Amino acid sequence: MQNSGNGKNKEHGLAAKVLKRGNARIEYRTTGSGPGVVLIPSLGRGAEDFDLLATDLARLGYRVVQPEPRGIGGSSALNKGDTLNDMAADIAAIIETELLAPAVLVGHAAGNWVARVLAHDRPDLTRAVALVAAIVTRTPSDDIRASISGSFDPSLSDAERLAHLERAYFAPGADARVWLDGWWPDVARLQREAARQTTDDNWKPVAHAHPTLYLGAANDIISPPPTLSELRSAIGPKASLKVIPQAGHSLLPEQPQAVTDCLHEWMSELSPVEGDDTADD
Repeated sequence: MQNSGNGKNKEHGLAAKVLKRGNARIEYRTTGSGPGVVLIPSLGRGAEDFDLLATDLARLGYRVVQPEPRGIGGSSALNKGDTLNDMAADIAAIIETELLAPAVLVGHAAGNWVARVLAHDRPDLTRAVALVAAIVTRTPSDDIRASISGSFDPSLSDAERLAHLERAYFAPGADARVWLDGWWPDVARLQREAARQTTDDNWKPVAHAHPTLYLGAANDIISPPPTLSELRSAIGPKASLKVIPQAGHSLLPEQPQAVTDCLHEWMSELSPVEGDDTADD
């Protein structure tokens, strides 16, 4: 299964680990030491989207895990009938194997579905949740949905896909070419199917149980940031809100330092993890 670009992952310099879960294989990478942070990428995209953030957070004193979504790299494809709960269970198994609990779960865009489901299904493994450019209060219009799908449609030319990327994912003036590569259309299709097959939606109000940061992008037209009152009404009273200027739905390649700074500031204010020797550093 190849992506819509050159079919190759970027070099990341970290040896991949593989966890066997039943008949499935889950590839992931770890870096750093300290409180656990798990980075969950967006629809049809791989762990490499978080490479810069993972390096920065590791330098700041966190142990960072980058699971590779099913169907990318060494991770087995999703099975027919799999749901978001199955995707969350993959990450739960990694957290348990790496002795990371409780971990902060960071989900970018559609990755927030998995983060919230995991927090609901396994609160014992969850310290807090960060929703990065997530859809929680509004849904995209049909024309925006068309640009989302067009961004990773391999039948379109690069010029057509770039126009969709610029429209849906990036702030005006940003270089959207950085996201021409890195798309996995078949993975996106199966992830969407898993979401459709997840009938229990009790995972959505995550901030009733867990401290939750909504990290929004000011120019996001897929999921315009809500107000704090809208956010808390939708997901619960433990929600907080930060909005990064000059960024769209992609956010990570547009404002990497701002994302690092916001996450670090928020995580620094969380209650210390029991036995964490870095809490008073």
